[in-house]
Amino acid sequence: MSRPHTPKKKALKKTPRKYIFVVGGVISGVGKGVTASSIAKIIQSRGFSVTAIKIDPYVNVDAGTMNPTEHGEVFVLNDGYETDQDLGNYERFLNITLPSKNYMTTGRVYQAVIDRERNLGYKGKCVQVVPHIPLEVVSRIKNAAKDANADVTVVEVGGTVGEYENILYLEAVRMLKSEDPKSVMTVMVSYLPTPPKVGEMKTKPTQHASRLLNSAGLTADIIIARSEMPIDKKRKEKIATFCNIAPERVISAPDADSIYDIPVNFEKDNLGDIMLEMLALPKRERDMAHWRAYASLVKRVSEPVHVAVVGKYFSTGDFVLSDAYISVIESIKHAAYALKKKPEISWLSAEQFEDTKNLKELKRYDAILVPGGFGERGIEGKLNVIAYAREQKIPYFGLCYGMQLLVTEFARHKAGLKGANTAEIDEDAPHVVVDIMDDQKKKLEEGDYGGSMRLGAYPAILRKGTIARKAYKSNEISERHRHRYEVNPEYIAKLEDAGLVFSATSPDGRLMEIAELPEREHPFFLGSQFHPEFQSRPLHPHPLFVSFMKAASTRAEGKSTKKTASKKGRPKSRK
Repeated sequence: MSRPHTPKKKALKKTPRKYIFVVGGVISGVGKGVTASSIAKIIQSRGFSVTAIKIDPYVNVDAGTMNPTEHGEVFVLNDGYETDQDLGNYERFLNITLPSKNYMTTGRVYQAVIDRERNLGYKGKCVQVVPHIPLEVVSRIKNAAKDANADVTVVEVGGTVGEYENILYLEAVRMLKSEDPKSVMTVMVSYLPTPPKVGEMKTKPTQHASRLLNSAGLTADIIIARSEMPIDKKRKEKIATFCNIAPERVISAPDADSIYDIPVNFEKDNLGDIMLEMLALPKRERDMAHWRAYASLVKRVSEPVHVAVVGKYFSTGDFVLSDAYISVIESIKHAAYALKKKPEISWLSAEQFEDTKNLKELKRYDAILVPGGFGERGIEGKLNVIAYAREQKIPYFGLCYGMQLLVTEFARHKAGLKGANTAEIDEDAPHVVVDIMDDQKKKLEEGDYGGSMRLGAYPAILRKGTIARKAYKSNEISERHRHRYEVNPEYIAKLEDAGLVFSATSPDGRLMEIAELPEREHPFFLGSQFHPEFQSRPLHPHPLFVSFMKAASTRAEGKSTKKTASKKGRPKSRK
């Protein structure tokens, strides 16, 4: 007897992974990274799994050896890879932790291809720039998407279309799109200038950028129109006509007071719906309530807290480059907004404080922060600033180098160690209180500078009854590092006897991770050997920054109370 026929169940067809490439047009530096972050945030808010990748067209293997005043901040990932600052934007917007696979440079790509060729990975083929370099790029993008199990992968291509350095990456986009046109889309962020003497927003540069993109075999599916002011209907129609795009796919991106407004502004032009439709993804309800509330809060706060950031990577010619410390600046903002305060940040060059007469300028600030850095320039100015903050009871936060200098200043003026210094500045000082790590000495002797510092996330144990422990509300933490020098173990006992508290150490107790003064002696005088700014998020501000800004707010409120009392006590003037 034959069995009754039962139809086989059809296996659910898995939606192929989707890719959104963000490229630049006209000029760089108009917010391509923040645009990519915002696009990723919008897709994520629709319930899709998202990851983000940055492609840097430099021949450098990583960002660690790049000059901060030229390239901006070096952002360190948990796994220790030194990357471009845009990886920081991705982590902050998406509230995720990214691996090193999500960052590639021309140097890294070529290095991988050459290594494979040397190991006969191409089985004797003639290895060529095209197709093998673009294919390596495609392979890396697919692997990063697979490892993240991402529905959508947003890939930012550094620089602008038309640059020689970008050709191979645009070729990689073309190759990937040829595999499945419905799974790949290209977004061009293009600048629309409004020359003051002309008084009209010009679309011609964007038209040229669009043609250059066409010459690489690609068409912009969406154009993000960056400008000082919102783009009008007439310009949208003009761009649509000459760039072969529907007018509704020209998205207005005027200057915003806060980068956290950008995803909200994009959604006003229905960017999310447009992208989902183009990628053949199901439409889902948007869930940006928490993000919108945060963006709204940023606009509403008005009570100021004045913070001085004293560093040396600010000047680039006649201009100020705050991008060198972008994660620090955003971390200050995250903490201030959480306390419903408006952060007023001033960038001060350390060199001006080498003359102690200028230190009185610091009295008007509610808090002082010295960020990480390297080298001798401005060092005595920073030490003077730290001494002034300690003596005047101004909240002080030192990050990495800022902690090492805190220890140096304390050793000189409180521990009686005359001439104390860090080996980075003077290895023959009478008291080297901060010294190079033993494993680093060998690396430097061998000329091994790239990617060789203490990098990435390391655990630390917190000491009870300290500012740090109170801030973290935890016994153990994990923070990201980027340095070669540590507090010299030979001086720890002397420093502690003089009153300095090492409130966090490595699990084996060998490395000092946080130094501070007790709260009874100073409202906030603390330095961290690691970089807490790398793990701060808009909706999850870093606990040390929150504690720092609380101390700053208390000082600001105290100054405000004194001013009010002073005004009340003045006799009324006679007419």
